[in-house]
Amino acid sequence: MGEYRMLQIEKLTHVYGNGTRALDGVTLAIPPGMFGLLGPNGAGKSTLMRTIATLQTPTSGSIHFGDLDVIATPELLRRTLGYLPQDFGVYPRVSAYDMLDHMAVLKGIAGRAERKETVEALLHQVNLWAVRKKALAGFSGGMRQRFGIAQALIGNPQLIIVDEPTAGLDPEERNRFLNLLAEIGDNVVVILSTHIVEDVADLCPRMAVLAGGRVLLEGAPLALIEETRGRVWQKTIARDELEAHRERYRVISTRLFAGRTIIHVVADGAPGEGFTPVQGGLEDVYFSTLDASRRAA
Repeated sequence: MGEYRMLQIEKLTHVYGNGTRALDGVTLAIPPGMFGLLGPNGAGKSTLMRTIATLQTPTSGSIHFGDLDVIATPELLRRTLGYLPQDFGVYPRVSAYDMLDHMAVLKGIAGRAERKETVEALLHQVNLWAVRKKALAGFSGGMRQRFGIAQALIGNPQLIIVDEPTAGLDPEERNRFLNLLAEIGDNVVVILSTHIVEDVADLCPRMAVLAGGRVLLEGAPLALIEETRGRVWQKTIARDELEAHRERYRVISTRLFAGRTIIHVVADGAPGEGFTPVQGGLEDVYFSTLDASRRAA
């Protein structure tokens, strides 16, 4: 199982019974390593994650993991898949150790000695060894997410899908969690689906932006940031000036700072009075991409 596998998604479309087109011709080539899938809530990210994880069958399109046809043989993918869903349920009154042991049985690790070794190694890896006898119901959000990664890592999967994992974690828990993800290794495909730009900026050498069920942008964050260089400008304005600026400029983001509003705008040349160039970051790439797609619509 050591060979490097690419996840190939071709023209994936999913239309729900009520006519909602959650995915609209998504094509992505995802190499081993961390891949960030960034998009607003309702962009289709969870539908895409669930489809790759074989929990739902798309209306049309194909998914291949190496030479595995994921849609035709979902059970083969499941053997090498680790999945941490967005609403990872926690089973009350069961200890972390017992729950992992149970999940290892479900993953097909039958031998007791091998299971013990697996479960103990995972609890150490995600830093939950000290609380292994504690009921999951009493875990903090960050501990639950780390437990979620432990269960996703059972059986050395080659494809790991993590859906919105840092929403609701405090900064310290988030850092711990992201460090854990970063350690998983470069020869496994790890897809991190999130609406939090920093998660992708901190971790992922490759990324895509998904909105309205379509891939709007794909590439390496550093290269994408480089492309916006010299095109993003900022200005600090009074709050009541915002509407006037929206009418005149392509305002891609706003944030409050000390009672005033800092706006970022996209323009090919200096927009004029009071604007200074911004050393662009991934957030500017993301917001300008969403802005362009809204204008096109």
